[in-house]
Amino acid sequence: MKIDKNTLGSMLAAELNQEDSGEFIQMIAPEEEDGTKVSDLPEELPILAVRNTVLFPGVLIPITVGRQKSIKVVKQAHKGDKIIGVLAQENPLIDDPKTKDLFQVGTVAKIVKMLVLPDGNTTIIVQGKRRFEVSEFTSETPFFKAKVNYLEENFPQRQNKEVKALVQSIRDTANRIMKLNPEIPKEAQVALDNIEKPSFLVHFLSSNINAEPKDKQGLLEINDGIERATKLLQFMMKEIQMLELKHEIQNKVHSDIDQQQRDYFLRQQMKVLQTELGDGGPEQEVEALRRKAQDKNWPDKVAAHFNKELDKILRMNQMAAEYPIAMNYAELMVDLPWGEYSEDNLDLKRAKKILEDDHYGLEKVKDRILEYLAVLKLKNDLKGPILCLYGPPGVGKTSLGRSIAKALDRQYVRMSLGGVHDEAEIRGHRKTYIGAMPGKVIQNIKKSNSSNPVFVLDEIDKVNANLRGDPSSALLEVLDPEQNSEFTDNYLEVEYDLSKVLFVATANSLDTIQPALRDRMEIIEVSGYTIEEKIEIAKRHLIPKQKKEHGLKARDLTFDKKSIQFIVEGYTRESGVRSLERVIGSVVRKVAKHIALEEEYPKKLTIEFIEKALGGQRFDKEIYNDNKSAGVVTGLAWTAVGGEILFIESSLSRGKGKLTLSGQLGDVMKESAMAAISYLKSNADHYGIDYRVFDKYDLHMHVPAGAVPKDGPSAGITMLTALTSLFTQRKVKSKLAMTGEITLKGNVLPVGGIKEKILAARRAGIKEIILSARNEKDINEIDAQYIKGLTFHFVEKANEVIEIALTSQKVDNPVKFIVEE
Repeated sequence: MKIDKNTLGSMLAAELNQEDSGEFIQMIAPEEEDGTKVSDLPEELPILAVRNTVLFPGVLIPITVGRQKSIKVVKQAHKGDKIIGVLAQENPLIDDPKTKDLFQVGTVAKIVKMLVLPDGNTTIIVQGKRRFEVSEFTSETPFFKAKVNYLEENFPQRQNKEVKALVQSIRDTANRIMKLNPEIPKEAQVALDNIEKPSFLVHFLSSNINAEPKDKQGLLEINDGIERATKLLQFMMKEIQMLELKHEIQNKVHSDIDQQQRDYFLRQQMKVLQTELGDGGPEQEVEALRRKAQDKNWPDKVAAHFNKELDKILRMNQMAAEYPIAMNYAELMVDLPWGEYSEDNLDLKRAKKILEDDHYGLEKVKDRILEYLAVLKLKNDLKGPILCLYGPPGVGKTSLGRSIAKALDRQYVRMSLGGVHDEAEIRGHRKTYIGAMPGKVIQNIKKSNSSNPVFVLDEIDKVNANLRGDPSSALLEVLDPEQNSEFTDNYLEVEYDLSKVLFVATANSLDTIQPALRDRMEIIEVSGYTIEEKIEIAKRHLIPKQKKEHGLKARDLTFDKKSIQFIVEGYTRESGVRSLERVIGSVVRKVAKHIALEEEYPKKLTIEFIEKALGGQRFDKEIYNDNKSAGVVTGLAWTAVGGEILFIESSLSRGKGKLTLSGQLGDVMKESAMAAISYLKSNADHYGIDYRVFDKYDLHMHVPAGAVPKDGPSAGITMLTALTSLFTQRKVKSKLAMTGEITLKGNVLPVGGIKEKILAARRAGIKEIILSARNEKDINEIDAQYIKGLTFHFVEKANEVIEIALTSQKVDNPVKFIVEE
């Protein structure tokens, strides 16, 4: 029972919170039901919604109201007949309840007194009159109104022996509770003794028992008086049992206990109460885990290990430090999706369309995914491949993983490996450590609720090793198709099958990936986009996306191919399209500003508008220029932002055979220059060069621009051609470019980045290109539209390069070599 010490005599105090909160009102003693007739009560009542409070007939309680609806209904009723209906909320946490949030049975009450408190809240004293049931709500604004049916009280007027015994049991139980609970004031006993009418006794005690509001509401809704009294007696007996247990626990504990013993006593008290009420205890938690485990499709040895762990939990003290660790471990095991697989969508045409819609280009990756789907469709069982998408930033490697998941109808999870230097991030911690948790692989599998998600391992080349271990080595088991069916996480301790997971790793560089780890993955190169591909990506994806993000409609702005190419070449220099998207966003924002200000602007973008919006071009491209000087040759280079042409310049001056290389050349390019000079010296007679000039003239080779570092095995034949042209004073063929490495024996070796180099040559106006014969296969892989109008010369020897590149015609004003005997 909850009767506060501050009440006077037989007064009732209600424990209030939130709306029904405030100070206890010490004013009025409970009065018995006054037998109000139904005919004296209105058919439609204004309704006051309360929370954590249930009003019974005859009982007098204070209610503090703070919500606007409640204040309006109270003030209007107080001005009139002072009659309101009181309904409890089903969920007391709802601040603005609707009709569906209220119980249907309540009590009609009369406002005895209304007080306006200094804090702005209004407190009313109400006395319950009669129970009612809502037939329909007629209004919700400005407050609730409802038509009601009044319920009759059917407590027997003439009491037989059984009814008398029931009423006496209730009185005796109430007296017993007052003796066991020292918090109840003695004046409450006097109030209880003064209540003679059995029905009001039941209502008074129902209002004051220590029970949840929903239980009190249940008592209010019982129509049979004997049944209500019996249910009340059950609640009161439970309260006696709780109080007796509390006294029993208190008697077992010495009065002079220190702080540690006091904490233990409180925990033991809570444990006993939870056990008696059925609200907790390790047994119930373990039983709930066992029920979950019945639906798990896990191996027998895992099931045996799990049951062993549960048995261990039952033997633990609930207050032991190991208990929450063991419970967390058991919960992880039942939360993991053991053998739960999402069904793959094997419609290859649909998958191909999704990949084409999401990504332009990237044909190798798309073909590999479709091959995987095709085999999976035919075999219906296939281990997940380990793909590694390798390429520069911004080319769509990570987003490609999401598209793969979409095409397969699988769950998608992503794990960023950038900067990971603790192998426990991969394999988890031992359970013996404080704060132990599973590795991110198992955590993400749990998050996906599927044992076969598409799992993206982002930035795998940026994994770092230090004193905490080598995460790259920890990934070896994860990414080995022959081992990952039995992957063991240090925390999980049992094997978990990762063989059906489709792992997609991304990397910007292969050099920093551990060789053993790289061997386990299928490397798929995602090269940088060409200018042509960037234009298509901008048209299909970037421009519509930026228009949508900035609130523009399709008709508000159009980009043509020429304007997109101008932006790509003049304002971006990258392999991917991130910077391109930002620049397009800048242009779209300028247009959005013009639209918002209702200013004129070209709906079809012009070069002038772009330059005004973005400023002058940030980057210049090299354009082929015919020259009449000896020793200048056009080469082709691959950069992180695509292909470019470059010029190898060379000059001679009287000296002692000194060699100077400039233009920030790397070691590889310097070695290419040395190899070209050595080859030319050894074959000077073949090209009609006096061998003595090499000792009488200083040679200077330069590669503009000097501020840009350059390196790579692609300039060997270009340097040889420049040197041969210089020493023979023969013209280089017009609109010709070349790429390839040279050996001392004059062999021409193949090089990489052919597609990017060819497109750069085409944009620069080159018509003929010299390549190694072994690069012919790379040309065959390039779309025919990109090589239209180009002539290719495939060579194997250096002398073939010279024959093709140099004309027999001497340059204007050739140098006359002076060789003194």
